[in-house]
Amino acid sequence: MRWLPKMRWLPRHYSQFAYGIIQSAITTGVATAIATHQAMGFSASFVPSWGLTWGLAWLTMLPVVIGISPLIKRAVEAMTIAEGG
Repeated sequence: MRWLPKMRWLPRHYSQFAYGIIQSAITTGVATAIATHQAMGFSASFVPSWGLTWGLAWLTMLPVVIGISPLIKRAVEAMTIAEGG
């Protein structure tokens, strides 16, 4: 992945926000594509309907993911032990 070093423009302390943005976009994209397909099948209006549904879902979930991720990280750290310790 030689292109990755060229993309480094965000300070590392914002990595949790970048992760939350990417993770919520992918998750809501897949979930809304499945739900839109189940509701209407593939038709000419699938992409516009999915796009609107995805945008609403992503704007709703983004603050949830970013807000909850520190709590999830602490919970996982509390449930696990370091290797060798």
